[in-house]
Amino acid sequence: MDAADAAHAAFDPWSPEFVADPYPAYERLRATGRAHWYAPTRQWLIPHYEDVSALLRDRRLGRTYTHRFSHEEFGRPAPDPAHEPFHTLNDHGLLDLEGADHSRIRRLVSKAFTPRTVERLAPTVRRLAAGLVADLVAAGGGDLQAAVAEPLPVAVIAEMLGIPEEDEERARLRPWSADICGMFELNPSEETARRAVRASIEFSDYLRELIARRREDPGDDLISGLLGVTELTEQEMISTCVLLLNAGHEATVNTTVNGWWTLFRHGVRPDVDPGKLSTAVEELLRYDTPLQMFERWVLDDIELGGVVIPRGSEVALLFGSANRDPARFGPSADALDLTRADNPHLTFGAGIHYCLGAPLARLELTAVFAELLRQAPGLRLAAEPVRKPGYVIRGFEELLVEV
Repeated sequence: MDAADAAHAAFDPWSPEFVADPYPAYERLRATGRAHWYAPTRQWLIPHYEDVSALLRDRRLGRTYTHRFSHEEFGRPAPDPAHEPFHTLNDHGLLDLEGADHSRIRRLVSKAFTPRTVERLAPTVRRLAAGLVADLVAAGGGDLQAAVAEPLPVAVIAEMLGIPEEDEERARLRPWSADICGMFELNPSEETARRAVRASIEFSDYLRELIARRREDPGDDLISGLLGVTELTEQEMISTCVLLLNAGHEATVNTTVNGWWTLFRHGVRPDVDPGKLSTAVEELLRYDTPLQMFERWVLDDIELGGVVIPRGSEVALLFGSANRDPARFGPSADALDLTRADNPHLTFGAGIHYCLGAPLARLELTAVFAELLRQAPGLRLAAEPVRKPGYVIRGFEELLVEV
């Protein structure tokens, strides 16, 4: 077996050992080429920072191809009709739109994430973070994920959307999101698809009913604001709201939990000074990236390192590998450096699909880390955590801690 074959064999996204630590496999992929054909998922793996960054901005690639080609023209099978509710929900969201529709919806939704808007949310975010951490401290510890990491971003998005606290569906937001996001893993099972379809139907039905309520009684929330935008269809509004929840909390949840696991393993703590803490959060986002892979379709032939990747192919942009690439981050790329100043990580993407919610995610992360460091300076691990099986969105089942 030559070095390239060994590198391909080391990339095994269904292996618990690989999911626990994919970084040695990434190093081998970077050492043996710029584009690697991976037969199990029929994708080209792209491991280098420079290539990942460039392809995120390359308009010869897209999150979808249906704005230019039919499934038949693109050489792809049509989606399973049984999965239609999921695809209707997903395909009308900002993340999976291209061309004029993407530009139109991004322009409308971006108003909810201006620096001024995010800054207005800061007191609410800090109040919620302080309360959740205080409850964890009062209990003497518990599951950091369930007690703090998950409730904070879900509560913030619920506040933005105007989901009433008394609505019983508020407690279902996180489970719905988890079931929908299961479809973004590699080769999802039929059971995963069934859960995603069910969650798509239930979440859409709830939002449709909430939209009807807001038409009758508008409030000071995002849904009420979007109702005044005539260029937005109801389905686009529903898909946008679901995307805001899904994308708006996955990075925060998994960076919080992966980040504390990293801090526990290294025996270090960030400085609570706001500037230094912000720098540390950026390093935690880079060091153990919550979204390991971002997939794009090749709309026109591209060439990478002498390899022609033809139209109709799918590339897997390996964010986790790019963020540890010594060619960009130097010889210390595999080291945790909470003071790293030059840190242009790709965790939030790049190009037209750069994460709109990145400023909000950063606000939530700095708030929750600050409160944990202030209120629980002696926070320690209570049990070895168990990782979730998913590779694309990588996190833990729980993180048990003691105060």
